[in-house]
Amino acid sequence: MKPKVFITRQIPENGIRMIEKFYEIELWEDPKAPPREVLLEKVREVDALVTLVTDKVDEELLENAPRLRIIAQYAVGYDNIDIEGATKRGIYVTNTPGVLTDATADLAFALLLAVARRIVEADAFVRSGEWKKSEVGWHPLMFLGYGLKGKTLGVVGFGRIGQALAKRAKGFGMKIIYYSRTRKPEAEKEIGAEYVDFETLLKESDFISLHVPLTKETYHMIGEKELKLMKPNAILINTSRGAVVDTNALIKALKEGWIAGAGLDVFEEEPYYNEELFKLKNVVLAPHIGSATHEAREGMAELVAKNLIAFAKGEIPPNLVNKDVVKIRKPGFE
Repeated sequence: MKPKVFITRQIPENGIRMIEKFYEIELWEDPKAPPREVLLEKVREVDALVTLVTDKVDEELLENAPRLRIIAQYAVGYDNIDIEGATKRGIYVTNTPGVLTDATADLAFALLLAVARRIVEADAFVRSGEWKKSEVGWHPLMFLGYGLKGKTLGVVGFGRIGQALAKRAKGFGMKIIYYSRTRKPEAEKEIGAEYVDFETLLKESDFISLHVPLTKETYHMIGEKELKLMKPNAILINTSRGAVVDTNALIKALKEGWIAGAGLDVFEEEPYYNEELFKLKNVVLAPHIGSATHEAREGMAELVAKNLIAFAKGEIPPNLVNKDVVKIRKPGFE
């Protein structure tokens, strides 16, 4: 009999086809996340779980999952999962790094350009008919934005995505500085990036892009104090996790001109609505689509499948997050 896996959302078909060869699949087909009570009920009877960042895997859920042996996260980040709780129970946790690097870096740079050149604001100006009404076909001061060449990009978190963004920015003639928990000498040499402390990055950057996981240390790491350190013409980009930025402080900064603009793909609550933020013209918003390319999402599904299949074969999954779990339980369902 095949082990049973509950997949909390529809994922690309290539992953499903791979998984079904080794698992009995139950799939939640509603686009909305399964309600908490449903998830608690489902985990009682499954051996494996495929989760998204919106699925809260906490102590309560783990206590209700006596058969659960592996959680395959369909994401790079896993702040929604109680890693310590899973590890002590011998439950393996995996993620999907690497395959969404380029897609997320592309989106971060797209947001950067969109804010800098006021593209969304200009698009609305044309579509609404305001351009026609203005009777001004072209004007030297119309929709002035900021150029990129020669400007300083500050990257906070210099992992795969942060480095990929830096490479894109280098092609636009930007200077790269970065702050990270650990220095990356090889990346510094390859990209031509300079390591600086966090405060220096905030003060010297014309553009700041966030690429850190959500932890106790990074929660609201960009707040009122940090925003006031930034240049008045600075632009903030966040494609990491919403709670890395204090939203109320950011709204205040955008309204009062502490910084010039922001591009956000992630929010403290998702889905998100904030009338005060949405009225601001100097912010570009996206609904958490950093990895939303066909290539990235299919790659993520393949990695989820590979992690589940390796575990089913009694092998250590290639993208194991909680590596200490192997000391508690061997991989596999035997």
